[in-house]
Amino acid sequence: MFNKYLILSHLYNYFFTFVYTTVVMRIEDILKTSKSLPDSKKTVVNLIYTACFVNYELNDVLKSHDVSLEQFNVLRILRGQKGVASTLANVQKRMITKNSNTTRLIDKLITKGYVTKEVNADNKRKININITNEGLDVLKTLDVLIDNIEKKLTSQLTKVESRELNKLLEKIRLIAN
Repeated sequence: MFNKYLILSHLYNYFFTFVYTTVVMRIEDILKTSKSLPDSKKTVVNLIYTACFVNYELNDVLKSHDVSLEQFNVLRILRGQKGVASTLANVQKRMITKNSNTTRLIDKLITKGYVTKEVNADNKRKININITNEGLDVLKTLDVLIDNIEKKLTSQLTKVESRELNKLLEKIRLIAN
């Protein structure tokens, strides 16, 4: 007896591969340019375009919870502190998007009840920032949603392709720094 789930899985993979190979567009086609781009430009434009696409997908999921991707990043940084207060400078240093207005992001998270801040007792110029229980609870929900999107976006990459992509991206970052 054939396993119908196995057959459906093979059909899905075949269909997706067919659709992928016939629908995928070169970056030149997406940008509607008739000339071929040099490899270096094509790589950078592809990186920027893909990053924008991924950001849109992630923000779209977070939007229903009134949290931006940058706010989500702040919440994850604070959760990683495991109850120890963080300074504004530490949060800024660990942000994925370095040009974010971290003070404004934290103020919005305070308004939502996800974060608290208080003046540091030892150094009045520093602010201690902590995640609240409500912030931890919302992160539990958001983590599941973000994990699902990340899996969806990378579902057609093999483990080898995923690892290779990560190595190449790390290499570009190393060169850029």
